[in-house]
Amino acid sequence: MNVSFRKRTALALSLLLIVSGCSATERLNRASATKGQAAAGIALPPLPDDLRRQEAHAPVREGEPVIAILARERQALDRANARQRRSAQFYDDLSSRFGPRR
Repeated sequence: MNVSFRKRTALALSLLLIVSGCSATERLNRASATKGQAAAGIALPPLPDDLRRQEAHAPVREGEPVIAILARERQALDRANARQRRSAQFYDDLSSRFGPRR
């Protein structure tokens, strides 16, 4: 056999080994990334700041009619109830995406 043919064949085989080694490395990297993500668990989104806020009572001003104070108190209660509904919706959305509570 010709010496240059042997050299070309050796070079071709070497390149083939290098290329196949790279694809194996890529597969190993993908597999290890997937395994790491599974081991890390679920990254939950942060709770919106609005859902942590407390609603204050309506201010009481001396000499003001009680009905006006009651009306403002009811408005504050409506805001608190709306916040509670948003909190429940936030939790329901998480449950539907990540599965039921255990």
